[in-house]
Amino acid sequence: MLNYPDIDPVAISLGPFQVHWYGLMYVVGFVAAWLLGRRRAERIGLTRDDVGDLLFYAAIGVVVGGRLGYALFYGLSQWLADPLWILRVWDGGMSFHGGLVGVLLAALWFAREKRLAFFTLTDFVAPLVPIGLGAGRIGNFINHELPGRVTGLPWGMPFPGMGPEPRHPSSLYEALLEGAVLFVVLWWVSARPQRRGLVSGLFLVLYGAFRFLVEFVRLPDPHIGFIAFGWVTMGMLLTLPMIVAGVALIAWSRRQPVDVKE
Repeated sequence: MLNYPDIDPVAISLGPFQVHWYGLMYVVGFVAAWLLGRRRAERIGLTRDDVGDLLFYAAIGVVVGGRLGYALFYGLSQWLADPLWILRVWDGGMSFHGGLVGVLLAALWFAREKRLAFFTLTDFVAPLVPIGLGAGRIGNFINHELPGRVTGLPWGMPFPGMGPEPRHPSSLYEALLEGAVLFVVLWWVSARPQRRGLVSGLFLVLYGAFRFLVEFVRLPDPHIGFIAFGWVTMGMLLTLPMIVAGVALIAWSRRQPVDVKE
């Protein structure tokens, strides 16, 4: 059994001003996406400045969509009881699925402005996302969020505030799979031009599969519990449509052109 690391969720504190590790993880994700995106921008006819504009709108989509998605899917009662709670993003509580919808809406607007095919843009964006996902899960871990279920495995660790039983560090599993593994696969596949929609579909399938699997060792939100059969969680329910859409998109991509330059 391992000990849960004692890391203060507040990274920097200057009087009343506090910077939380959770917020810094978002900065890590956007900076990484900006640096990586600038390396490949010309492949789809964007300038390096365009990448900064795209990420600005994507950031708004992530924060607004992620927070609204969490409030609607996981924290509706808390939002109704405390309306200002939704503004305290630094306390944690973001939904990937809501953030995804926000980013897709931002991408749709940006693609129309730049006269790009929508899936050409999403294929460009998809490999830029996993580092931010992985960093966000590390932020969850530091924030003592997303506890795992009890385990006898040697890397299990007691979760703060949940007794002495060792638990799966499920947020670290997600950081590894949705962050590191997903990034390596998508960056490698997209290193050469692919048919339009393939990389986007692969992102949906892999993220969905990784998230679905980790849900088996992650505790469901206590105020929601299991949705059905004593094991189906809200995360699984929201993830299944992603997998289906990803498979359909990969199949559709086989009839699409390779529309980026070497």
